[in-house]
Amino acid sequence: MSNTSQVAELDSLDFSILNYLQKDGRMSYTIIAEELDVSVGTVRSRVNRLLDEKVLDIVGRVNREKVGFKCYSQVGIFIRPASIKDLVAKELANMKEVCFLVGTSGEYDLEADIICKDNEQLIEFVNRISKIEGIYQTKTTLYFEVYKATEPDLSLLE
Repeated sequence: MSNTSQVAELDSLDFSILNYLQKDGRMSYTIIAEELDVSVGTVRSRVNRLLDEKVLDIVGRVNREKVGFKCYSQVGIFIRPASIKDLVAKELANMKEVCFLVGTSGEYDLEADIICKDNEQLIEFVNRISKIEGIYQTKTTLYFEVYKATEPDLSLLE
């Protein structure tokens, strides 16, 4: 995801449809159409356009703990020289344990959310990335409890 991507032109109906799908990505177009007082065809065409324009992605969310992931952490990554940050980011983005990766303006150059089955797998991961050219230091924070993990509230754009 890049800050240089163009913002899609969305109207209030698009946002309303997105709100319903955020609550339940499997909600039928018929129910959405009834709630919004529009035709099923209108909802279908809007959703297809939102999917085509990459505004919407419909995926199943897995409860990480229930399937066996017991170790969730953030790793701050320091890179030198800074000129290879994008190369390092591409390599990290291809690693299965990385579920969120961003460039930062803070203490470190990259921040990654890591999901592992246990602490041993996390240690192995940190040891593996420490060997990547350009990574000279990492700072790991374990998440003991996730109190909120959600999609953005679209009303913040109003």
